[in-house]
Amino acid sequence: MDDTPRQPGRRVLLASVAGCAALGGVLVLLPWERAADTREPAARALAAVTSGVPAALPDLGALVEERGRHLRRHPRDAESWAVLGAARVEQGRRLADPAYWSRAEKALRTSLEVRPEGNARALRGLAALANARRDFAGARRWAEAARRLEPRRWTTYPLLIEACAGLGDHEAAGRMLDRLTGLRSGPAVRARAAAVYRDRGWREDAAAQLADAVSGAGRPAERAAYMEQAGQLAWERGDREDALRHFREAVRIDPDQGAARAGQGRALAALGRTTESLNAYRLALAEQPRPEYALELGELYASLGLPRAAAAQYDVLRDRVRLAAAHGADEDLVLGRFEADHGDARAAVRRLRAEWRRQPSTAVADALGWALHRTGRHEEALGLAVRATDGTRGGGVRSALYVFHRGMIERELGRDGAARRHLREALQINPYFSPLLVPRARAALARLGEPSVQAGPEVS
Repeated sequence: MDDTPRQPGRRVLLASVAGCAALGGVLVLLPWERAADTREPAARALAAVTSGVPAALPDLGALVEERGRHLRRHPRDAESWAVLGAARVEQGRRLADPAYWSRAEKALRTSLEVRPEGNARALRGLAALANARRDFAGARRWAEAARRLEPRRWTTYPLLIEACAGLGDHEAAGRMLDRLTGLRSGPAVRARAAAVYRDRGWREDAAAQLADAVSGAGRPAERAAYMEQAGQLAWERGDREDALRHFREAVRIDPDQGAARAGQGRALAALGRTTESLNAYRLALAEQPRPEYALELGELYASLGLPRAAAAQYDVLRDRVRLAAAHGADEDLVLGRFEADHGDARAAVRRLRAEWRRQPSTAVADALGWALHRTGRHEEALGLAVRATDGTRGGGVRSALYVFHRGMIERELGRDGAARRHLREALQINPYFSPLLVPRARAALARLGEPSVQAGPEVS
């Protein structure tokens, strides 16, 4: 694999009747008509897995079968064990099935047993596995071990960036991105840069990076993954139509894109197309039963006045969290978010405090702050809400949900000026961020009313 530095490629911007998609308001010709990849499915998946880019699910299955047959004949092949483990990690991600991660761990640890020294490929596989399980501290340790062995192997750095972001260490994530871009350019690097820029609140820069990533991606599964990321950016800024276009195109390119199907559910609900939204969510959960999709669907049902249907989805969430825990994965963040709003808020605080000690990310700060608010501990909650929303303290991402949480906590504390400002900001960032919470934000603003002219300037 070539790890020599490369010059950044130029974005190709062409107007065309067919094969065009809107990315950040720009028409980008997508290279759908490239020469077909004539390699066997297992070879295509191997190239993707070893290059750190998304692979098609059928190709991953072919690679797993091929390596399994090979290892039955050659059980001392450490590299093949590592490849098998990496493929299993990706299968688990794409299918949201934690059982694959237990199999992945067995293969990767077998690779290390066969070759305990200098086995950077297995170390990278274990880092990817830890990231998938949301064990970001473990991911950082494994990736750093791989980097010590191969400091110029570019595929280690995306793993480190993901781990650092999960730990709330955005400065380290930025440093790792600088090192990555010094070693490599191309679609995978641009997509990773987009994620870092999004976390900093640099939406336009993130959208430009994703436009480049989509136009330069080599395989349909890779293009679809980057298109789904672009759709998520559009959704976060409240552009329902643009988000829906991106999500639909991602599913057209790769029908196994479960995240894009869930994105369709969000966008369609915001557009008032409820039946289509429910169908999209059901398909997403059938293909990729992530607990956060069950939470979103449950809250959509609740917003429609269907409590039994909502409760059924909350049961799905609990089942998926239990399954994840049985295979070493950490879903305490989504479970804590659920418990804070729909279950036992005190249990949510205990769970999220432990999560905060392990990995104090922006997302955990927001969730723990909201859970504390729900138990009446508003002063402590506000400190975490500020951390989740203040760019100078790590909360650079522009999240309507986080800003809504901050505004509601401030309202409870009688800080009406700050509450009014942040509730308005949440609705400006994304007026459709939640079918349950948007009406609450509007109602809270109405109760706050306009500031009194006689009272003079408000103190926030």
